[in-house]
Amino acid sequence: MLKSIAMALVLMSAGGGIRAQHTADALDWSLCPNDKVGMQCADLQVPVDWQDPGGRRITLKLGRLASTGTSEGVALIAYGGPGGPGIALTESLSGWWTDLRKRMDIVTWDTRGYGAQFRGLSTGLPCLWTRIPIPEFPRNDADFGRLSDTNRGQAEVCRQADPALFANMSSADHARDMEAIRKALGGAKLNYYGASYAGFYGQAYARLFPDQVRTMVLDGTWNHSAADWNSELEEMAKSNEQFLTRFFDWCATNGCKDLPGIWRALVARADRTPVPAAKNVAYTGRDLQTFAIASAKQGKTAWPALAEAIRKAHDGDASAFVPASGARYPDQATGVTECTDWPRAADRKELNVTINRLRKIAPDAGPASTIATGILQCIGWPAPVTNPPAPLPKTLPPLLGAGAWGESDAVARAIGQVAGSVTIAHDGPGHTLYGVNTCARDHINRYFTDKVLPPKNTTC
Repeated sequence: MLKSIAMALVLMSAGGGIRAQHTADALDWSLCPNDKVGMQCADLQVPVDWQDPGGRRITLKLGRLASTGTSEGVALIAYGGPGGPGIALTESLSGWWTDLRKRMDIVTWDTRGYGAQFRGLSTGLPCLWTRIPIPEFPRNDADFGRLSDTNRGQAEVCRQADPALFANMSSADHARDMEAIRKALGGAKLNYYGASYAGFYGQAYARLFPDQVRTMVLDGTWNHSAADWNSELEEMAKSNEQFLTRFFDWCATNGCKDLPGIWRALVARADRTPVPAAKNVAYTGRDLQTFAIASAKQGKTAWPALAEAIRKAHDGDASAFVPASGARYPDQATGVTECTDWPRAADRKELNVTINRLRKIAPDAGPASTIATGILQCIGWPAPVTNPPAPLPKTLPPLLGAGAWGESDAVARAIGQVAGSVTIAHDGPGHTLYGVNTCARDHINRYFTDKVLPPKNTTC
């Protein structure tokens, strides 16, 4: 093993930038398995249960791309998922970090619980991870009870494999792992980039360790820091409605101005009688809304095909909505992290109030593709919500957000609670900006290295 002699610590200079201070760290670094880009790996032992720090420990696998210049600090990177393999993704996306590496080391890790099936090298939850269709809305109390029993039965298979790890995989647990990584790297304040679901790790870290944040970037994520969760659900539904509104506005001058009426009639009919899509598969109105929102998010290149798919479905054939991933979609994997992060309805009455409110607010999109739908699989879950949404501390330094359509608004609602924070917006489709938008990447890099934020209302 190659013992790392020194690790750069991030300290603010008088001008707000960073300068290097070296100290021995406690990690043994060696080339990662099957390395092709010069990435080094190290193991870090952490408690499986952060409430029992003296108990059983698990292994986090860390990866590092060393600075190509004089290292002035460390940027900790996570890609979301949850369960995105930080090491494998950083190896395959190493070109993203070329400019930032001129001044900083890039460090990532494979998140706890997501092992070999996710290409992860940290301690995994021994579970057959499967994708199942998102459940239908329960129509009565008996349906709600059956959904609860079904979800619990499916989750118990994973829980019994490792009850302690199963109960400690929330974004807050990942955030506490981040704090352990920060300390193992020498103890300098945290520079963090969180993409997609990893933005929730960042928000949890900001709540738990606000005094340890130097810079934090949340890219293409949602708001897990709302004081009023019902209002945030409404904002999600409004955002989805806006995607369909853009599409229908385009239709008004592109030969499909009759489509809004056709669409609403189709959704209403499909909720009564699902529309055949493939052998033994038919789509409900909510299924069609989910597919349509996903297509509308892609922008003008996808809109002609969406218009044709709606017309065909209205004629009784929903096969044009079937995605490459298979006809059982929309589906999702077992939500061990999600089900401990997001509030869930206690009973059918509470669920119905939420669903009906979102349908009223977003008549074309409804509750589809919101957390209200996503957490249906969590009803009856055999672990409580341990990391519910909560506001960010006011004492945080200014944060930087980024996102395309919809995402920039959600990020802005989260970090707007922190004085001086800025969100970079892209007026177009996409998911996360750093890897594909040079303008956003340059602003993010400067924020990391010099702690300089772009102007308010910056667009890229």
